[in-house]
Amino acid sequence: MNYIVILGLLAGFCTTIAVIPQIRKSWKQKKVDNVSPLMFIILITGLSLWVLYGIIQNDFPVILTNGVSLVLNSFMMYLMIKYGKK
Repeated sequence: MNYIVILGLLAGFCTTIAVIPQIRKSWKQKKVDNVSPLMFIILITGLSLWVLYGIIQNDFPVILTNGVSLVLNSFMMYLMIKYGKK
């Protein structure tokens, strides 16, 4: 692995874990009142496009980090649906 791949994985790791505190808080409190669904819809769309781009470019760090981010942010959307206003 060269330093560019390591840099990509490190950058992706940082952006991937950014949503974890919000997931944890929402899951623990079972509330998502102050979370914007539109922001997560746009983010999930962007992440899906990044994964597709990574596949086309055969870019492992892009595929891996954005794929994991896609799963985590999709889970956050699930929590918003589950705990959203009834």
